Amino acid sequence: MSPSPERRRELLATAAGVFAAHGYDATTVRRIADAAGMLAGSLYYHFDSKDSIVEEILRGFLDELWGRYDTVLAAGLGPRDTMRALVTESFREIDRHGPAVAIYQKESKALAARERFAFLAASQRKFEQTWLTTLQEGVAAGAFRADLDIRLTYRFVRDTVWVAASWYRPDGRHSPEEIAGEYLAMVLDGIAKPPHPQHVRS
Repeated sequence: MSPSPERRRELLATAAGVFAAHGYDATTVRRIADAAGMLAGSLYYHFDSKDSIVEEILRGFLDELWGRYDTVLAAGLGPRDTMRALVTESFREIDRHGPAVAIYQKESKALAARERFAFLAASQRKFEQTWLTTLQEGVAAGAFRADLDIRLTYRFVRDTVWVAASWYRPDGRHSPEEIAGEYLAMVLDGIAKPPHPQHVRS
């Protein structure tokens, strides 16, 4: 009988926690099996290698992330609302897939050099282009400052958002939407075009 999808998801969640805590190189199939309360040989009944496990974790996270990003991008929102929605979806993904985000942050550069994980580099290029386009459209529409350094702003927003995976806890005081709102308040106040000064009557 084939393993149930629920059991497979449980094992992937356990493995993601181990990879996030110990790193890819230090994580062995035996270590994952120990965390799952099973023999290493039994884990091979579900996955053929450590690479298969981490690949499935990362593909699952990125497929869901891009599904949500693509929905935002297809909605025809203005640049400011698009940015707001992308940041909010990013925090929701951190909430849902914190360990997978941590693995992506720590390991993707090294893994992407291997042919099996070329999808990581492709996703990073798509991610960068999505944010750069949103920022460029915001400047062109007058929603963001005309003198905005697009690439530097992209790097700031990217790092500011995704580093939250290192401290965010799903059972914390604030929801992902609340945290996204606080981040956006700080970021948008820095890049939004200032209002026209009012004329002072003499």
